[in-house]
Amino acid sequence: MHENEESRPVVLVIDDSPQNLLLIDELLSGEYRVKVAANGNRGLAIARQTPAPDLVLLDVRMPDPDGFEVCRQLKADPATSDIPVIFLTALNDPADEAQGLVLGAVDYITKPVSPPILSARVRNHLRLKEVANFLRDRNAFLESEVQRRTEESRRRAEEARVAQETIMISLASIAEARDNETGNHILRTQHYVRALAEHLRTHPRFAGQLNDEMIDLLFKAAPLHDIGKVGIPDRILMKPGRLTDEEMTIMKTHTTIGHDAIERTMRRVGERVPVLEVAKEIALSHQEKWDGGGYPLGLAGDAIPLSGRLMAVADVYDALISRRVYKDPIPVPETIEIMIRGRSSHFDPDILDAFLDLRDRFLEIQQRFIDLPDELDRLEVNRQLSTPPGPAAPRTS
Repeated sequence: MHENEESRPVVLVIDDSPQNLLLIDELLSGEYRVKVAANGNRGLAIARQTPAPDLVLLDVRMPDPDGFEVCRQLKADPATSDIPVIFLTALNDPADEAQGLVLGAVDYITKPVSPPILSARVRNHLRLKEVANFLRDRNAFLESEVQRRTEESRRRAEEARVAQETIMISLASIAEARDNETGNHILRTQHYVRALAEHLRTHPRFAGQLNDEMIDLLFKAAPLHDIGKVGIPDRILMKPGRLTDEEMTIMKTHTTIGHDAIERTMRRVGERVPVLEVAKEIALSHQEKWDGGGYPLGLAGDAIPLSGRLMAVADVYDALISRRVYKDPIPVPETIEIMIRGRSSHFDPDILDAFLDLRDRFLEIQQRFIDLPDELDRLEVNRQLSTPPGPAAPRTS
């Protein structure tokens, strides 16, 4: 809770439905200052006031201008271009969802609005905006403080490190809130990647890349490998059954969505952030396969970044051994056999061999960050909130 009214973030809700405006105002007004607009032109006028809102919840289907046009105008105006926009929509057309993301929206919330999902999305996107604003302001301050004494410089460097780690935590929390996996999946894959990198640091193929600094960056960047799933509709992400070809095509875009989202974050920060550079690389390349059969670019062999090859082994292993909304866990011995069959087709053979050397270490990590019953219950609640009722065939894709 904020100390006073003026310090609370401002959320602007633009929707032509009075009922929706009243509902969202009731859900959010306890924590935020809520401003409402019943049409797009009024919403644009409020957004351009000083101070500008911190976040916009925008209905897609409104009389002229509709939500897409309002978003386009917000992103074209330098005064409002950095305001995160979350679309509110009852639409199920993937083309409409893709159009909104191309225009610059950061997320979609499906109507009727689920209070827990609305609260989590608003909170996480405001947190990310606060971090980006902090780093941008910090950069301006540093330009005027270049001549300060050495101790002051060290203090600022520590602030930068903390701020960058805060970005990583904020982004990862957004991914975790949307994903069909538990938070411990993020922790397990993070430690798997570090174990692989440390094991391979003396290997002739990798010794030139895997120094202490790079291993640390890989460890910190790994949690963002699936950040692009924030752009995948809940009806696909939480679907308990098999995805259609069209749904799988949309699911595959999480790699490019993640890459582009991290790129936009770095542009907001206004400087090169090494850990985000590595995270961007992992997000784009972790679904590539050694034989060229992966996506999104169909890269093969050493053309796939090393970070993506490491994450591929960690991510697939954890996906196989873990319970998901669409499958039961696969026993470890069977999982290892599946991984071995992927040597030189799905996985870099040397990295897969390192995984086999480290199978006991992987089991230790798995036990250390085991999924607890409340985490699995959360997955089931998310699935029920995000998918229509009815039986579903087992997913095979």
